[in-house]
Amino acid sequence: MGDYIVIDHMIRPFEYACESVSTGTSFNVKVDEDKREIFSDQTFPDLHPEACRFLRPKGNLLQCTIHRDSPAQCKFYRCIVMRILNETGIVIGTVTGTLSLHSDDPGLRSMWEEVWKNIRESDPDAESRIQVFFEDHGYHVI
Repeated sequence: MGDYIVIDHMIRPFEYACESVSTGTSFNVKVDEDKREIFSDQTFPDLHPEACRFLRPKGNLLQCTIHRDSPAQCKFYRCIVMRILNETGIVIGTVTGTLSLHSDDPGLRSMWEEVWKNIRESDPDAESRIQVFFEDHGYHVI
């Protein structure tokens, strides 16, 4: 995705003016507060200049550090933004950037319908609200 988002300039710390190369659309982003520490480490973008400037490793995963403000092209990219694990630590579902649940577990799918009644994709806190909902119901979410 590095060829699709260009950082024009920093507005203030952790806030950037960007452009979508594919559409020519300008947009501003703020680095998600919970990802500012990993964003500050420039090792990954220095080693991978072709990658999106907002991707950072966290453990074995790459994370988008502007998930809340990411442009539509990123939201439609089917990356996994959340893994839902059962009480034994087995992944039983994933949520993609479009906030779609992928799971064969009927209980999890039923709970998804419940949480989705109160959350919409346009909600800037949708991802964190989904995570809290599942954690409150005994699931582990990464």
